[in-house]
Amino acid sequence: MTNIRPTGHDCDDADDCFIPTSRRRFLRDTFLTVAGALVAVGATRTAALAMPLDFVEGNKGDGAKRTYGIPASDGAQIDKANEVILVRWENAVYAFNLSCPHQNTALKWDDRDHEFQCPKHHSRYKPDGKFIDGRATRGMDRLAITRDGSGITVDVDKLYQEDQDPAEWAAAVVKLSK
Repeated sequence: MTNIRPTGHDCDDADDCFIPTSRRRFLRDTFLTVAGALVAVGATRTAALAMPLDFVEGNKGDGAKRTYGIPASDGAQIDKANEVILVRWENAVYAFNLSCPHQNTALKWDDRDHEFQCPKHHSRYKPDGKFIDGRATRGMDRLAITRDGSGITVDVDKLYQEDQDPAEWAAAVVKLSK
């Protein structure tokens, strides 16, 4: 006998039924599975859990403002829903638009080289968004960012381009104490 759950998934037995979870829980569970596999093939637990790419979702603030916790260590966090990349690097936090400034392709973090790369035309960027090489002609687009108590607030409607807004682009950073 097949039970039909309110989610619309067929289940042979209610105890064995798979019910999808939230995206955040799915990503966390996937991360833990990968970390477990790394430990199984010889990586230390600390190294396996130290992967610096994380997926987050900003809390809604006023209007276009999103709030995030300050990342605990150097690396990148991606909020796909709001198209924000939050980066902690060398005692500073930056917020970037998820898209490459060349042709709006979603950027990828390369943990091995500690840089962002565009998978379409291979532009590369430093963790602070500065352009290294490739088809793009400027650094990654930064978003307005401020420290708000124990967190970070990002205004997703205030985007600064390095070549058009150099002073705002350079100022779009939160410095952390060492």
